[in-house]
Amino acid sequence: MAAACGNERSIILFVLLLWGVGLYGTRARALSRETMALLSIKALIIDEGGHLDSWTTAGADLSSAAPCSWKGVACNDSQAVVSLDISGFNLSGSLSPSVGLLSSLVNLSVACNNLSGPLPIEVTQLEDLRYLNISNNLFNGVFPRNFSMLRQLQVLDAFNNNFTGELPLELSLLTGLEHLHLGGNFFSGIIHPQYGNLQSLRYLALSGNGLTGRIPPQLGNLQNLQYMYIGYYNVFEGGIPAEIGRLSNLVRLDIANSCLGGTIPPVLGSLTNLDSLFLQTNNLVGPIPSELGNLTHLKSLDLSNNRLTGTIPAELAALQKLELLNLFLNDLHGGIPSYIGDLPNLQVLTLWENRFEGLIPQHLGRNGQLLEVDLSSNSFTGPIPPDLCKGGKLKRLILLRNRFYGPIPAGLGSCTKLYRLRLGENQLIGPLPPGILALPYISLLEAPSNNLSGTLPAHIPISSSLGSLDLTGNNFEGPLPSSIGNLRQIVDLYLSDNRFSGSIPEAVGKLRNIAKVSLSGNMLTGSMPLALSKCESLTSLDLSRNRLHGEILPQLSNLNVLASLNLSRNNFSGSIPSTLTHMVTLTSADFSFNNLSGIIPSEGQFANFNHTSFDGNPLLCGRQVSCKDVNILNPSEDVPRQSKSLIYGMSGLVVGLFILTVGAIVYVLRNERDKQFLWSLFKVNLLDKRWKLTAFERLDFNVNNVLYCLEDDNVIGKGGSGTVYKGMMPNGKMVAIKKLPAIRKGALEDEDYGFSAEMQTLGNIRHRHIVRLLGCCSNYDTNLLIYEYMPNGSLGELLHGPRGGSLTWAARFRIAREAAMGLCYLHHDCTPMIVHRDVKSNNILLDSNYEAHVADFGLARTLHDAGKSESMSSVAGSYGYIAPALE
Repeated sequence: MAAACGNERSIILFVLLLWGVGLYGTRARALSRETMALLSIKALIIDEGGHLDSWTTAGADLSSAAPCSWKGVACNDSQAVVSLDISGFNLSGSLSPSVGLLSSLVNLSVACNNLSGPLPIEVTQLEDLRYLNISNNLFNGVFPRNFSMLRQLQVLDAFNNNFTGELPLELSLLTGLEHLHLGGNFFSGIIHPQYGNLQSLRYLALSGNGLTGRIPPQLGNLQNLQYMYIGYYNVFEGGIPAEIGRLSNLVRLDIANSCLGGTIPPVLGSLTNLDSLFLQTNNLVGPIPSELGNLTHLKSLDLSNNRLTGTIPAELAALQKLELLNLFLNDLHGGIPSYIGDLPNLQVLTLWENRFEGLIPQHLGRNGQLLEVDLSSNSFTGPIPPDLCKGGKLKRLILLRNRFYGPIPAGLGSCTKLYRLRLGENQLIGPLPPGILALPYISLLEAPSNNLSGTLPAHIPISSSLGSLDLTGNNFEGPLPSSIGNLRQIVDLYLSDNRFSGSIPEAVGKLRNIAKVSLSGNMLTGSMPLALSKCESLTSLDLSRNRLHGEILPQLSNLNVLASLNLSRNNFSGSIPSTLTHMVTLTSADFSFNNLSGIIPSEGQFANFNHTSFDGNPLLCGRQVSCKDVNILNPSEDVPRQSKSLIYGMSGLVVGLFILTVGAIVYVLRNERDKQFLWSLFKVNLLDKRWKLTAFERLDFNVNNVLYCLEDDNVIGKGGSGTVYKGMMPNGKMVAIKKLPAIRKGALEDEDYGFSAEMQTLGNIRHRHIVRLLGCCSNYDTNLLIYEYMPNGSLGELLHGPRGGSLTWAARFRIAREAAMGLCYLHHDCTPMIVHRDVKSNNILLDSNYEAHVADFGLARTLHDAGKSESMSSVAGSYGYIAPALE
């Protein structure tokens, strides 16, 4: 077999050389072998940017034609090619085996392109090669053999390709190798203990593969090693070998996200040159070793997302160069030592989700370097340190779910770099600091469930950044200023359960991006402003528990995506506008305890609302509530005798038609075949009546249109969370229909185990990079989810399918960024916040423009009040990457 492969390679080289002869005729005979080799390399490359246009022999002196002036080519004094660097040219295609003919080559770099296919084994013929960089391409297959022949090789960088199989064992023979990067591939198996023989190695990166087994203690023999990256998606057994403590020259150690167990070896304190220690997202237990205080050069220490216990050691006070300290998601307790506030270079301090308590050092932030502080979900108390933004660099301050008291520091009102401020669920008092709503980059400002007071500033400048404002559950008072209309980018506005008074300003009509408004539980008066009907992006409107009066605006029907409307416990009068029946997205409405009168509309979504939506309106009549005016509910008691006769006559006619229909059915049922046919029609009709369609935006189709698509020929995917069908609706629109497994078989009509509430939550999500849930169909046994259709399928199918090579790095980066934007919205800006918990390439769907959309909330968790979490249990998904808990 090996001989056959060798013959095949020889034939390829012969064909490529023959191509050159045919192309240039007799001229080519005078060209050097290296020139021919480079032209053969160019022949297999797609160069849309024209970077290799200089690679030509046209007009050259054939007797001396040499490629030394070609772009990316360098020669020595003897005109032999010693360097080929075509990195970053956005090239595609493959790397020709002719590269093996460049016998004097010392440097070969094709990094940051889109080259695919196997790496030619002819590369191993380049005996003088010292530098080989093929990183950030699409090379695949097993890594070539015979690399042990490259005795001069010092740098091998194959990062971010698609190589498979085991790590190449032959590399352990390259004793002169100083830099080895095989990360970001699909290598499997173990780390060979023989890699400990690479005595010259200074840089070792094996992260981002699928490696297993134990970390070999022989890696402790690499006495010259300065950088070690072996984590991320590798799944190691056991713990961190104590022999790692012998790597006295180590500057950076990263074994994050590797399923490591056991304790942190105290011997790591011997790595006195270390500037970064990353051990986050493992299963490490026990205390933080006090010996880490010996790492006086340390700048970054990340031990987050483990199961560490104990307190923060006093010995860490010696880490005067420390810039980042991440200890969140552990089981640590005690207080924050005072020396933390004295660290002169500290920029990032994240300690959330532990059991810390006590006061925060009041001098924290006086170093003027803080960028991010997150102490949420602990039991801290006392005032917030006043100088957190002393240097004006603070970008993110998260202190929610603690016991802080006192005022919000005034300095935060001039913290111009601040973009996220979350202070909810504490005991803070006093007003908002002046200027805080005018900060240029503030995108999220939350301070719910405190004892804040005062008024909103009368003048709020036009803000291009504030997207969410939540002051729920405080003691704010006074009118809502008309300048609130200057918050042009705001999406979520929560001001409920305060003491705001006066009328709702017409300026709210300027908030064209607003999606959710909650003003409930205040003392607002006046009528509903007409301007509200201009907020076309509104999905939720809650004006309940106020003193509003007047009639309900018929123009609310202009809100095409409104899903939830709560006007309860006000003084609204008049009738419920019939125009509201046109709101197909309205899935929740509450008009209870007002002074409404007349007939309750029965069309549209109103047919699904029960009595709780209308209670407390004595003059309101309909199917859901008993009626006080008998003339409306029982007209036969007061109508003229002639009308009664007409009614009786019509009743007789109906009875007669019924008897005729029954007779026709008996006649048809004379043979078994007719019985089965009629019964099938009858059964379908019954089933159709059991289905309920809940729309989350205006839909131009009905339940039957959806049911007709549930055929085997339309299946486009199957998994643990159900079967997915594609369907063409009558208006020509394609949708994706996910049929969930039966989870409520035999349930009562009013039991859905939270499914409706969960669908309501997901249906209200509207973001450019999240797949839209258009609606859901349900009966007593089955639930169907209707999504927008993504014609280019999933990212996973594209990456690992035949079209994977066509996805450029620029496109990959864009898709990753778009997916991250969708997840960021779910994790931080959605209300309630949602943790996806099943993020993987198959759950990133691509539209017709290859734009990314996060999909499949099968394992989603919502974070509700008081930080409690509940699984989205009605929708089952596949188990994959588990996202970290929210801040």
